Amino acid sequence: MQLDELAFMPATDVAEAIRKKRVSPVEAVEAALSRIERVNPRLNAYCTVTAEAARADARAAEAAVLRGDRLGPLHGVPYSVKDLVITRGVRTAFGSRIYEHNIPDEDAPVVERLRAAGGILVGKTTTPEFGWKGTTDSPLTGISRNPWDLTKSPGGSSGGAAAAVAAGLGPLAVGTDGGGSIRIPGSFCGVFGLKPTCGLVPVYPVPTTGTLSHVGPMTRTVRDAALMLAIMAGPDDRDPLSFPATGSDFVHELETGARDLRVAWSPTFGYAQVAPDVRRVTEAAALRFQELGCRVELVERVFEDPDPIWAPLFYAGVAARLQDALPVWRDRIDPGLLEVIEEGKRLSAMAFKKAEFGRAAFYQDVRKLFLRYDLLLSPTLATVPFAAGMERPLESHGRSRLSWVAFTYPFNLTGQPAATVPCGFTADGLPVGLQIVGARLQDVLVLRAAAAFEAAVPWAASRPTL
Repeated sequence: MQLDELAFMPATDVAEAIRKKRVSPVEAVEAALSRIERVNPRLNAYCTVTAEAARADARAAEAAVLRGDRLGPLHGVPYSVKDLVITRGVRTAFGSRIYEHNIPDEDAPVVERLRAAGGILVGKTTTPEFGWKGTTDSPLTGISRNPWDLTKSPGGSSGGAAAAVAAGLGPLAVGTDGGGSIRIPGSFCGVFGLKPTCGLVPVYPVPTTGTLSHVGPMTRTVRDAALMLAIMAGPDDRDPLSFPATGSDFVHELETGARDLRVAWSPTFGYAQVAPDVRRVTEAAALRFQELGCRVELVERVFEDPDPIWAPLFYAGVAARLQDALPVWRDRIDPGLLEVIEEGKRLSAMAFKKAEFGRAAFYQDVRKLFLRYDLLLSPTLATVPFAAGMERPLESHGRSRLSWVAFTYPFNLTGQPAATVPCGFTADGLPVGLQIVGARLQDVLVLRAAAAFEAAVPWAASRPTL
């Protein structure tokens, strides 16, 4: 098997091939590292590549196969971790010069679990500083690019992860999402990404933005994401809000399909200004759910825009984390991040508590929506991929900083599972994502619906030419 063919093989297939000795862990890891070496200089998807350690781990994994040892579900499969998630012995800089030389002495829970499942870490993927924005560039790591068009942004803040998965630089990526940071780049790069229910996957250390932030899988297939979620889910004492897994078999329940589900389709949520190409592609995708046996109903206005609730909670967290670093680092951090810190510093305790109460009320409004519907569909983003190095599209200037991600951040407030699935392309050949949202703890339902759509409209064979 050629290395590029192996690099684009789904992780579940790679794991099975390794178990059956058709592929060795050394070959699987070398396929990813070879692609990284050739392609990453153009994409800047990885900020750290752990080639030497990965090759050593691959040789050990191959020896285990030959000995007939019991193998984990990801034995010998390469994966990457976003640079906001700590990794023992591997630099975690949070995309910032402030932590340029930070080497953690422990793994985050999700990394521990992927290692224990037999996965092999091949590197850390790029992020803007502390994941503060929906694109991926930073003073430390430079500009990351979209594999479908190198002049375009991959989105963010898990932009390096999405670009890596789309370009065959590893089949599995750990991303984080505080306002859409898994779903935004998933949409821009044409890969699948899931923000799980808050607490299903433990988050540690405490992130800058608290319970707005989630950790989740980014993959080329829904089955790969379901397998990752099954491994990452479950309680960890370091995260007091994490809870026991729901008992769902995320992989096997994918076969259940989506028939008879009550589905709300909203092209704007009542407030978003959506690009025509995005509306056209996502509307056609939503209508496919009727063919899958769902009852799809158009809902023009879903709720009031929660921008005034989300922004204070996010900005206050960023400011509290970073304001003490300003005397030394002010001139060496992203200017946009500095604006957010200053805005967060101006918030009063009263304004912050008002936002918290607003969050609780907003959750109840959305909870009631899901008494009537099993799923909510929307565009993942209001815009198409725009120029790399920009914070947001030109058409959003004069509007809220969040206007182009109007569909994603509401569900960081509610903590519900929300996924992006590739659903087509613009006239210029750029990916478009459809967002699938479920009620709290209905992660398996979101995965089932995504898998049914994937079977009807396969996307994994679509690859950027680079």
